[in-house]
Amino acid sequence: MTLALLHTSPAHIPVFDALRDADHPGLALRHRVHEDLLARARAEGPDAVSDAVRAVLAEAADGADAVLCTCSTIGGVAESHAAATGVPVLRVDRPMAAAAVRAGPAVAVVATVASTLEPTVALVREEAVRAGRAVDIRTVLVDGAWERFEAGDRAGYLGRVTDAVERVAGSVGAVLLAQASMAEAADRAPAATPVLSSPRTGLREAARLCGHTAQRPAPEPADVPRRDHSSE
Repeated sequence: MTLALLHTSPAHIPVFDALRDADHPGLALRHRVHEDLLARARAEGPDAVSDAVRAVLAEAADGADAVLCTCSTIGGVAESHAAATGVPVLRVDRPMAAAAVRAGPAVAVVATVASTLEPTVALVREEAVRAGRAVDIRTVLVDGAWERFEAGDRAGYLGRVTDAVERVAGSVGAVLLAQASMAEAADRAPAATPVLSSPRTGLREAARLCGHTAQRPAPEPADVPRRDHSSE
């Protein structure tokens, strides 16, 4: 069984390899990194990279049982091309969004890249409709954080994200970290409020689509929201 992964940062590769080794030994991962897709989507909007994403997916899907898109900004675009791709295509944050809806009714979507907010909010609304639940979605853009990430200041980046999470956590049922790069901030967040991140739950669902069963039981994402580490 083979899962292809579409990344917009090479930092994803060791993270998902480690999660595979821990939870899904025997599942082959094939990584494709296209940093240009995120850069263009940030500048022009996700729809601007639709044709490029479709071409990349066609290449990634060759010989794979499913494709996992690990970039929240272009995840919806990737899923929209599933039929043309010929294999299941999953955006990494979909299981996380479903967990946030279950934890609601108020959900805070925290992001460090503005282009991620709209597609993530749309995803949460989609999952709310699917679950038949009303959800109040609040958005938080962490000013100055992404510049620290790009400069290699990981500690400064996570510090800003953590501060933003702490400010909003007490007023919502769950905090959703919109980018995988933010996941380590969940470790530092107030224990009383679920703080949800995407890598482990996204990989678990993608593995299931490949027909691969996790080798160790994994808790439901709404119950253990803290320990996924990755980058966007």
